[in-house]
Amino acid sequence: MNNNKPNQGKSSDTTKKITKSPKQQRRHQERVKPKEDVHKQPKRTIKKPDFEKQADKVVETKVDINAEGERIQKVLSRGGVGSRREIERWITEGRFKLNGKVVALGDKLKAGDYLQLNERVVNWEKFAIQPTRVLLYHKPTGEVVTRRDPEGRPVVFTQLPKLTTARWISVGRLDINTSGLLLVTNNGELANKLMHPSTEVEREYAVRILGDVSEATLETLKKGVELEDGVAKFNEIHFYGGEGANKWYHVIVSEGRNRMVRRLWESQELVVSRLTRVRYGPVVLPERLKTCTFYELTDKELDLLFEFAGLERNEPEATTLKIESHPKEYKKR
Repeated sequence: MNNNKPNQGKSSDTTKKITKSPKQQRRHQERVKPKEDVHKQPKRTIKKPDFEKQADKVVETKVDINAEGERIQKVLSRGGVGSRREIERWITEGRFKLNGKVVALGDKLKAGDYLQLNERVVNWEKFAIQPTRVLLYHKPTGEVVTRRDPEGRPVVFTQLPKLTTARWISVGRLDINTSGLLLVTNNGELANKLMHPSTEVEREYAVRILGDVSEATLETLKKGVELEDGVAKFNEIHFYGGEGANKWYHVIVSEGRNRMVRRLWESQELVVSRLTRVRYGPVVLPERLKTCTFYELTDKELDLLFEFAGLERNEPEATTLKIESHPKEYKKR
């Protein structure tokens, strides 16, 4: 009888654990079903298809870029390493190596390529997403448009904000005695296009002449004058007034020869007492912009400048924030 008691107790406990009332069984089913139907199923049916579509797009983009590539001079000039002509000259001189082999004109860069310039590695990938920036700098007289001056004179580039992944390129030059509008950009391709003689971009200058100028002299300057480097002329000459011995004129030229405006006037035995560039192509020097300060073009203004130069502006949308984060004006301190 003592042996039967434990068995009876065990049977009684088991019955209590297994047997549930109908109400308890319904509650148990309600707790189990939501976990399977609500939480697990939507994750499989909604998120997975979206991820697959995004992955397909990324793969297609990478294949297109790798297959086509981009010319070395185009990538590096966009990053401000140099102008296209400079980089092409370096290529012909054998200064570049691509994946261990000397570069030839026409070679293209593709994702993963190893590029060297003078045996030093060039991190060219960062130039592929380099946002274009253009500054309008009001150059004063006395500054030199160069990076280093052996005579210790002030240089333009020390007045500009520093770039982390490229360098500023001046669009044309102004001599030490000429003030006014100087365009600088980090896009070598854009700079080369605006400077190339084939584009014939107009430059407008305000000139102060000492003494009177006859109509015959003005006609001669518009027809053409033989200088030491060939015939040169003014496209247009406009009288802007003046008092006493000084007279102001605005002249327009389509060439960027060294000191051409000054040399044309001096060829007629006239003295130029002041010379200021007020326009370069479609870009005009703002009246409120003081010397030693600059103005940075906005996105819309950049679009117009690219259109004028005949180039397409293909840049990531994210770079717009980087451009707008920089101050519009900078003053020498």
